[in-house]
Amino acid sequence: MAGHSKFKNIMHRKGAQDKKRSSLFSKLSREITVAAKMGLPDINANARLRAAVFAARKEGLPKDNIERSINKASGADGDNYEEIRYEGFGPGGVSLIIETLTDNRNRTATNVRTAVSRNGGNLGASGSVSHGFDRMGLISYPASAGNADKIFEAALEAGAEDVSSSDEGHEIWTATDSLHEVAKALEAALGEAEGAKLAWRPQTSVTVDEADAIQLLKLIDALDDDDDVQTVWGNYEVPDEVMEKLG
Repeated sequence: MAGHSKFKNIMHRKGAQDKKRSSLFSKLSREITVAAKMGLPDINANARLRAAVFAARKEGLPKDNIERSINKASGADGDNYEEIRYEGFGPGGVSLIIETLTDNRNRTATNVRTAVSRNGGNLGASGSVSHGFDRMGLISYPASAGNADKIFEAALEAGAEDVSSSDEGHEIWTATDSLHEVAKALEAALGEAEGAKLAWRPQTSVTVDEADAIQLLKLIDALDDDDDVQTVWGNYEVPDEVMEKLG
């Protein structure tokens, strides 16, 4: 959930509920296959694949599933997924970037448009909001990894571009083509990260009130329930007092 740190992007809400686990595993496997198909099927030579495998391991995707997803990329009969990005607006004027991987463009477009319009938002044209975000690498560490000074020094040494620390944890931002190298350097200094992925970082943020926050979270949940939707990024922040009310 969003809103506790200045640069916090919102990309869930993937809870640990059993009913969502199968869908989450499907999304993780799909990302691995696409990443392997777009580059070499070697995590040491493919930064996107390494990030995808890393995320899958963190969520408990079995090793056999990971290997099967990588092998699918080289198979002639493997699933052929297309990357489609949707851009639009949510309650309170929030900007949203919705990343999908689909084998049926029409189905996904209909489902995404329906989820957004039914929950107080509307889709825009390509480029309508992405100009307000920077495409970057994001490496996450828990608060237990160290204090802000320790993380900052390690990130600086590793070649990161920015760091944001809060009580929830640490976000380390890199150039997209440096994600792999910075992640490896940080792992040597701080241990294994919570996550490493390509991300959309908002240049400015929008603070939403309680009513808009409730509607916005419904919208994100509706999108997250769609197997074709991989990630939802937003430029919103929810004030602490509103977060407390929402639980």
